[in-house]
Amino acid sequence: MGVNRVMTHPKNVLSTAEMLAHTTVRLECEKSDGSISVGTGFFYKCAEHGQEHVPVIITNKHVIAGAIKGRFLLTMKDSNGKPKLGSVVPVVLDNFESRWYLHPDKNIDLCAMPIAPLTREAESIHKPVYFVILDKSLIPSQEDLDSFDLLEDIVMVGYPIGLWDQVNNLPLFRKGSTASHPAINWNGKKEFIIDAACFPGSSGSPVFILNKGGFTEKSGRWNIGTSRLYLMGVLWGGPQFGVDGSISIVPVPTSSNVIVRTALPANLGFVISSSAIQDIDKYYKNMTRRD
Repeated sequence: MGVNRVMTHPKNVLSTAEMLAHTTVRLECEKSDGSISVGTGFFYKCAEHGQEHVPVIITNKHVIAGAIKGRFLLTMKDSNGKPKLGSVVPVVLDNFESRWYLHPDKNIDLCAMPIAPLTREAESIHKPVYFVILDKSLIPSQEDLDSFDLLEDIVMVGYPIGLWDQVNNLPLFRKGSTASHPAINWNGKKEFIIDAACFPGSSGSPVFILNKGGFTEKSGRWNIGTSRLYLMGVLWGGPQFGVDGSISIVPVPTSSNVIVRTALPANLGFVISSSAIQDIDKYYKNMTRRD
């Protein structure tokens, strides 16, 4: 798959990595007790039909669970259609948790919220926003998955420990590798494991395979001059070591203020396979058909 297949813009001169920086949004969730948690969301096209689609933000269920209010910042777009770094449109929403459609499988930690009303409102006050929206063409097919090696380089985009470039409203990139084969459901679930540090705030981060200018094929042959970009999945959790030597699998924390002294996180992350997004896509397709 060529990297130009999905994320294109007639006036956009950003690199693929720079464009990926605009696929995510930092989510601040306020709970009823006044505490604030932070997670990552990303923009995705649901219910595609020709030129029409339903733009949504996707994140983990545990990120928005119990949130009475949500806040995020959208980067403005300049007159040339490029991101206007440093200029943002703040968005604050009440009844935040109720605005999200939860993945129908209770064991899959994904949810989505439509954002068309927000973008239309921004345009109505002459503050058009810029974001790069991912779509289903980036989700690897079974044939693609079978072509991957067990060990592939990955890139994760998000807000570890809640950190981000506050002035320019930009996320951080983390690199790692697959730790289990992405074509094989880990312990029978729609997920695989990555070898990467997964800090609070990273919940909901999209995980990509991004190879620019070449990559090593499963056979060991070096593929020169070909770039690859795949949306592999969404980070949700990871293993922790207890003081008694036990291992537990827990969601990646959303608050960096909570210090766990009885367990140590491992540099591993559990990633929901991107194929699970298709169930969310199906929901919005049914919604648009009824309308």
